[in-house]
Amino acid sequence: MNEVVSKRWMPWLVAVSFFMESLDTTILSTAVPAIAQALDVAPLSMKAVLSSYTLSLAVFIPVSGWMADRFGTRRVFASAIGLFTLGSLLCGLSTNIHILVACRILQGCGGAMMLPVGRLAMVRTFAKSELIKVMTFVAIPGLIGPMLGPLVGGLIVSRFHWSVIFFVNIPIGLLGLYLVNRHFPDYHAERSHPLDKVGFILFGSGIALLSYVLEVFGEHTLSSRELLALLGLSVLLLVGYALNTGHIKFPLLRLALFRIRTFRSAVVGSFITRLGIGGIPFLFPLLYQVGLGFTPVQSGLLMMPQALAAMSMKIVMPGILARLGYRRVLVSNTVLLGLMIMLFATIGAATPVWLIVLQLFFFGFLASMQYTSMNTLTYADVTERQSSNASTIASTLQQMSISFGIACASLATAVFIPDHLSATAPQMIHGIHQAFLVLGGLTILSTLVFRELKTDDGNAVSQHRARLPD
Repeated sequence: MNEVVSKRWMPWLVAVSFFMESLDTTILSTAVPAIAQALDVAPLSMKAVLSSYTLSLAVFIPVSGWMADRFGTRRVFASAIGLFTLGSLLCGLSTNIHILVACRILQGCGGAMMLPVGRLAMVRTFAKSELIKVMTFVAIPGLIGPMLGPLVGGLIVSRFHWSVIFFVNIPIGLLGLYLVNRHFPDYHAERSHPLDKVGFILFGSGIALLSYVLEVFGEHTLSSRELLALLGLSVLLLVGYALNTGHIKFPLLRLALFRIRTFRSAVVGSFITRLGIGGIPFLFPLLYQVGLGFTPVQSGLLMMPQALAAMSMKIVMPGILARLGYRRVLVSNTVLLGLMIMLFATIGAATPVWLIVLQLFFFGFLASMQYTSMNTLTYADVTERQSSNASTIASTLQQMSISFGIACASLATAVFIPDHLSATAPQMIHGIHQAFLVLGGLTILSTLVFRELKTDDGNAVSQHRARLPD
């Protein structure tokens, strides 16, 4: 396959996979209250269905780079789409929340290879100077999923069985498989290094256990002593992984990359930011449907302004970064984003719909700017040889933060609700409002990380003032 064909099809192929994943997540978020009722569980307990998927991504993403180097990007990407599609089918056939969570983990195994391998192939196909433009192009079709997902999810649960939500992934997955086998570039490493099996076990076990502690904390299913013991064990596993990386040649996650200032700021800042933002898609459907009594379709419509704003931001984002630079954009935008999340605590039964739409539009605009800035800055100063490891670390921590963000959002809500298993609508609204305040403050904290950046950081990917007139 020649380079011209790869460059022509690459953005579209990656966009199909992004669309499938984003559609799946946003459809499910809107349908959480309806699925909870159908499976006879409390709405806040549905956090496991959402977070189990992103946690699975975080656990298996680290081996995706090794698999791409060992078996080739085309074979791994096709296998990822196939596994994700199979997981979607099994999710739709699930009969209780425990089976559904298990099938979501299977979906995550496919998604774990799909996102980073697609991003890695793009980094290897396009020059750094083209990266923002190409990633922006890919992100726009990928944002169609978040735009359509909430409405489609609302329509499905209003008129059909909730399992149809997962079945819509099947035709998209089959189309993706066809396109990948015909047009996806096949990159191999010159020499494949051995897999860090000990590191995989330590890291995977550590974050899985930590996520479990966050899931059950506040539900009173375990005693304080048991929770502390599990938390201590998870920390020991992760510390063991960090120590292990210093003694092997090819670690699962090459932590030495954190010595690069732009990479460190982008990845760590992204992790903290997503802890605050990650739970927002989980909270809004609960606020709308359980708290305010909106229908699933109305809830879905109210989620669309965020996606529309995100799409509009992608168009102007390259110019903003080129003129202002990463440091100025990230520091100011993070504060605005945190304040906007806090402002959501004012949404109640008396809030006019137009005001909710306006708030969501500005939130989508700011969130899109944040994501694009953090994602592209990650590759500003890494070499081509380091790109695979950089992509793996960035994707892993991104999914970890989203999983933990959902858990934090649920925990913050439950803390302010006396009995979340039988909470009334006013109690649910109060708990969610308090959670917005907590998550907004957490988002603003990431500003401290972005202040480490220098004025000219990110020039390699933003072409800062290089080709644009003042």
